[in-house]
Amino acid sequence: MSDKTTTSENSAPLLAWGLLVLLALVWGSSFILIKKSLHTYSVTEVAAGRVFLAFVFFIPVLIRSWKTIPKSLMGLFFISGLLGYFLPAFLFARAGSEITSALAGTLNAVSPMFTMLIGLLFFAKSTNRMQILGLVIALAGALMLIFTKAGMAIPEVNFYALFIVLATVCYGTNINIVSKFYSGLSPVVSTAWIFAGVGPLSLGILLFTDFFEKIAEPANLLPSAYLMSLGVLASGLMSVLFNRVIQLSSAVFAASVTYLMPIVALSWGLLDGELVGIQQWAGTAVILVGVYMINRKRKTKRVVLEPKHIL
Repeated sequence: MSDKTTTSENSAPLLAWGLLVLLALVWGSSFILIKKSLHTYSVTEVAAGRVFLAFVFFIPVLIRSWKTIPKSLMGLFFISGLLGYFLPAFLFARAGSEITSALAGTLNAVSPMFTMLIGLLFFAKSTNRMQILGLVIALAGALMLIFTKAGMAIPEVNFYALFIVLATVCYGTNINIVSKFYSGLSPVVSTAWIFAGVGPLSLGILLFTDFFEKIAEPANLLPSAYLMSLGVLASGLMSVLFNRVIQLSSAVFAASVTYLMPIVALSWGLLDGELVGIQQWAGTAVILVGVYMINRKRKTKRVVLEPKHIL
């Protein structure tokens, strides 16, 4: 690893921290927005709708950048769209129909764990003993949340929580792709082209639903506003800022937006009357301790795993 890369991963400019806080506020609110949108829209409509709306938001950028975007990256953009937005949108919407928004938001905090693990296994990233210990601790916290089920006296696997875990695996993979392959591109342009493939795919799905009838209905103004916020603001504009944070710092630092997201998600959940038990508070705290250790740099012997496969 070069000195330049090491420096970028050990420090982050003030702008990166500011954007990180803004991302946490918006993305931390997305879980309650999913919950509210599901009162009117189906799981498919919420998931495909937010991706399609983000795609529409980026159409002017796609038109302006068509002649300059590297065509060799088109396939990779589509993979990023699937892993970073399309599949997680469906996984979060399905989970959101069965679990609280607070639990979804706190379990999402394991994203840095999978970012580091996937970077080690497939992207030749380096690590140290402190980070490996943090990974184990974060995993323990995730298991505490997975075994959280409201109203159960005895811990039981919450299978819908596993949808959130799978979504974070997708996020971790995509963050490494963005960090490795898109660093030389404008965040606005790269994010727009990530949606270029999955946007039309989402439109095709929506044509077989009542999405457009519902969104045009004046009585659905508020849930439609929630869904538009998910698409244009959370999936669209914030995605640009997220890719910018990766460029300013590192993939793992950017994934640390999950430090603050659980606080925002838990706050919205409590305001909405959701039950947050002791086990969920404890699991969240354990995860955040692990994530802190994952992002903490120490002068210890670093481990580098040879990549088995490069996406």
